[in-house]
Amino acid sequence: MTGSGTRGSARRLAVGIVVTIGLGAAVSACGNGGTSLAVQACSHVDRSITLLQESHRQSQPDRAAQLQEQAYIQLRQALPVAAEAAFHDGQWQALMTTIAESSRVPEGTLVTALSAQCQAADSPAFGQPSPGSSIPPPAPASSSP
Repeated sequence: MTGSGTRGSARRLAVGIVVTIGLGAAVSACGNGGTSLAVQACSHVDRSITLLQESHRQSQPDRAAQLQEQAYIQLRQALPVAAEAAFHDGQWQALMTTIAESSRVPEGTLVTALSAQCQAADSPAFGQPSPGSSIPPPAPASSSP
């Protein structure tokens, strides 16, 4: 009797492990979706736009230039995340392309398109909540010279 009870327990344990691994794989596949990556890229974009707007309110040219540089850095940090989002879901190709254009076009020219594309990333599709992210948002830019 003890042998058959042990085998039944071992079988239940094995089935439990297989189910847990299967569920873990399914959940992790959902977490790597393009939308969650686009939301992460847009956190950099939003920070970049905020810095750019702040630079326009500066009366000191050196401080304005510093803020514009920080804005550009935030935008460039968004690029690999947006590229990964586009890889997983083609609807984010435009976001990736617009961010990539920041190396050739002044960011001020791209703000309208970036804002619209990031608004799409932040709005839930079909009334469903946007997926969460396990990656923290970018750290605030340093304000010291």
